[in-house]
Amino acid sequence: MKVGFVNIFGKPNAGKSTLLNALIGEKLAIVSPKVQTTRHRIKGIMTTDAYQIIFSDTPGIIGETRYKLHERMMGAVKGAMEDADVGVLLVDVLDNLEENDAIFTALRLRVPCVLVLNKVDKARKEQLDAALAFFADKPYAKRIVTLSALTQNGVPTLLEAITELLPEGEPFYAEDEMTDLPEKFFVAEMVRERIFHHLQDEIPYEATVLVQEFKHKSSLIKIGAIIVVQRESQKAIILGEGGRMIKRIGSEARTEIEKFLQSKVFLELFVKVRPKWRENDLLLREYGY
Repeated sequence: MKVGFVNIFGKPNAGKSTLLNALIGEKLAIVSPKVQTTRHRIKGIMTTDAYQIIFSDTPGIIGETRYKLHERMMGAVKGAMEDADVGVLLVDVLDNLEENDAIFTALRLRVPCVLVLNKVDKARKEQLDAALAFFADKPYAKRIVTLSALTQNGVPTLLEAITELLPEGEPFYAEDEMTDLPEKFFVAEMVRERIFHHLQDEIPYEATVLVQEFKHKSSLIKIGAIIVVQRESQKAIILGEGGRMIKRIGSEARTEIEKFLQSKVFLELFVKVRPKWRENDLLLREYGY
C-alpha cells in the first residue's frame, strides 16, 4: 500500500485550498478571493484500497513577515516542508513564473515534487505552452501536471502522479478519518470565511474566531463563538447597523456548518476587541496559532 504525506506549497491565491477540497471531495479549507485566507496547516486524509494520502494545505508563502501571526503561518509551512513525502508545488498559470520559481528553489525540498499548473481553464494555449516550457527543466519538478482545481478537471491525473511517487507503508489513520483537526476548528473557519466574504480592506486580516461553546443537545448542536478584532471601529463594522452584518455572517456560516456537521445548529456570535492580538504570543496561542 502506498502511504505518505503530500503537502501543497505555493504563493497566496494559487488555489491551494480549492485544490485540497477538490482532492478530498469535501470542503475542509475555506476559500476566498483575498490573499492569505489560510492561516493554518489543514490536513485532509484520503484512503482507498491502494493508498492512504495525507494532504496538507499550507498558508501562502510570503517573503516579509510583518506580524508574529505571519511568523506562525510561515512556521506551519516549515513544518510541512519537514515531514513531506511528496511536495505539490502549485502555480497559478497566469502568475509571474519567475517569482514562483524563486520560491520553489528557496524551499529546497528534498522529496520528489509534482509541479502543478493551476487555473488552466483561464489560460490561452500560448500561455500554457510557455509555462510548460519554463518549468520543463526545473530540478524540483519531478512531474508536471496541468489542471483546474475549481472545475476539478485534471485532478485524477494529479492523483496518479502523486501515487507513483509515494513510498509503501502502513496507514497512519483509520480508513474513515478525513482529517485530524477537531470540529470546532472548522466551525471557526467557516465563520471567518464569511467575514472574508463580506468585509473589505484590513478587517478580515485583523479578525479571528474563537469557538468557546460546542455542546451536543438532543436535537441540535449549540455553538458560541467570539469574533476577535483589534479596534472598536472594526467591532462596529462587524456588528453593522442594527446588528445586521453579524446576523448575516452568522446565518450564512450556520448554513455551511450544518452541512459540514450534518446536524441542526444554533450559532451565537459575539465580538470582542483585543488590541494588537496578532503581536501577542499569549493570545496567539489561545487562538490556536
